[in-house]
Amino acid sequence: MDIESLMASAKGIQDKISVAQDSLAQKRVKGIAENGAVIVDMTGKYDVISVTINPDILSRGANVVGDLVADAYRDAKEKADILIDKIMTDVTGGFSLN
Repeated sequence: MDIESLMASAKGIQDKISVAQDSLAQKRVKGIAENGAVIVDMTGKYDVISVTINPDILSRGANVVGDLVADAYRDAKEKADILIDKIMTDVTGGFSLN
């Protein structure tokens, strides 16, 4: 493969990755803690869109609420990681970029 072909191939992959990243910004995942007591809505690029807290749990104290928010965030992040892996694997044909 000559250098021009290699550069064209790299540019094509770069363009596909850019499109995939734009797509991830539009995708949504929901992290849920304690059967919906806290829900974190996040994009596929880890941007938190909203946090919903059931008012019934507020009486349990700030530490409990904080822990549940963290749990919901971790759940959303895990789902986003899976989504990212799937989309990027589709784009790169399984070639690792790490």
